[in-house]
Amino acid sequence: MNSNSTILSTKKLSTAQKGLLLNSGIGFVEYNAIEIELLDVDFNRDIKHAIFTSKNAVKAIQNSKFSIQNCFCVGENTKKLLEENGQKVVETAQNASDLGEIISKNYKNGKFYFFCGNLRRDELPLILKEDNIELEEEIVYKTHKRSKKFDRVFDGILFFSPSAIQSYVSNNFIDKSMVFCIGNTTASEAKKYTNNIIVANKPTVENVIVQAVKYFDKRI
Repeated sequence: MNSNSTILSTKKLSTAQKGLLLNSGIGFVEYNAIEIELLDVDFNRDIKHAIFTSKNAVKAIQNSKFSIQNCFCVGENTKKLLEENGQKVVETAQNASDLGEIISKNYKNGKFYFFCGNLRRDELPLILKEDNIELEEEIVYKTHKRSKKFDRVFDGILFFSPSAIQSYVSNNFIDKSMVFCIGNTTASEAKKYTNNIIVANKPTVENVIVQAVKYFDKRI
């Protein structure tokens, strides 16, 4: 058991997720570095191809009346939520860049609607633009950064989005903390501030925690 290490989670964890840390003897502090505001979606056309890179976008449209024929998404959790809402998922990728490459390679003649947040990353739209694939963006949620100052250095920090990193560093330094990221997009943002980065094998909160537990167990 490693009771000397303390990590910060930039997202409030579920009881089961907290248990993964508590069972390992790692101390932790948690807060929500960002807040998501779902917007009212007033969309009156049926869609053939829709892109979702986060669960927040799925939540924002799940009570809307329009129909979607094919969904393209990032992450297994996003896929699961889409399917739970009766949507057909035809392509899934680990990150937005990979999804953009899949679409560019196999769906050149399609028109796509990208349901996203106000702080969405540029990677996917740029890939599609380079291949002249028609893309219309619909902002369906807003990300608000919640800044908080910590007067300490954590042994590790768990980050689940680029926005959470931006929120954290607005009032804090990453310093010598080991950073654990949910995916490569988040890791790319983290690289602006540190080289001490471990990326989860799967883009899930649980896997980020598992990577932290493994890392600190090795240091006992």
